[in-house]
Amino acid sequence: MSSKGRAGLGLALALAACRAPPQPADDFPRPDRPVASIVSDSFSTEDARDRLGEAEEVMALAGIEPGMWIADIGAGEGYYTIRLARAVGEKGRVLAEDIVPETRDRLAMRVQRESLDNVAVRLGKPDDAMLPANSFDRILMVHMYHEVQSPYALLWRLREGLKEGGEIVVVDADRPTNRHGVPPKLLECEFKAVGFQMIRMQRITDGESYFASFRIGGPRPAPASIKACKA
Repeated sequence: MSSKGRAGLGLALALAACRAPPQPADDFPRPDRPVASIVSDSFSTEDARDRLGEAEEVMALAGIEPGMWIADIGAGEGYYTIRLARAVGEKGRVLAEDIVPETRDRLAMRVQRESLDNVAVRLGKPDDAMLPANSFDRILMVHMYHEVQSPYALLWRLREGLKEGGEIVVVDADRPTNRHGVPPKLLECEFKAVGFQMIRMQRITDGESYFASFRIGGPRPAPASIKACKA
């Protein structure tokens, strides 16, 4: 990464230490539903995924524009990271996060190989993406929310990473979580439990998946007061 690319995003990552003191994981409820196992995002070649046009559709629905700061949570092999980097341009920034060290390392090598100066890669935790506060216009979680072990803790902490008016975007399949999807009503309930308001939900072109976006819609609740949603 060039010195110019490192300066802006690197400074923001350093500011992660300025976040509110962490809440113990035990303070948050466990999800009252199955949690899918983590699988590789390489379910098809990138050319095949491009032919479906999902990434372009999702970025358009999310309102991704040049100059934005985007967090790609559960970035995997970087399919969305690479395309987001092109979409936000030189003045934008992308933070690609994953919780699997080997996956993070492969993505970091790809970012370096493709000379993506506007991308930084970091290792997060299952219940905390470790985002710098007040930094992101959009936070994306694409085909991975069903794998989140501690959704209430993760969402509670992701709130800090959003800029004012920022949005969290989820793309997932409309099927039970143990079949690597999330029913839309369950997704909306879990976001609402930590103070988010859904502003958009619609099917996307593959027919089984949907796009959902959320903004902060109320106070952040005390972790112990959050009630787990039933599947």
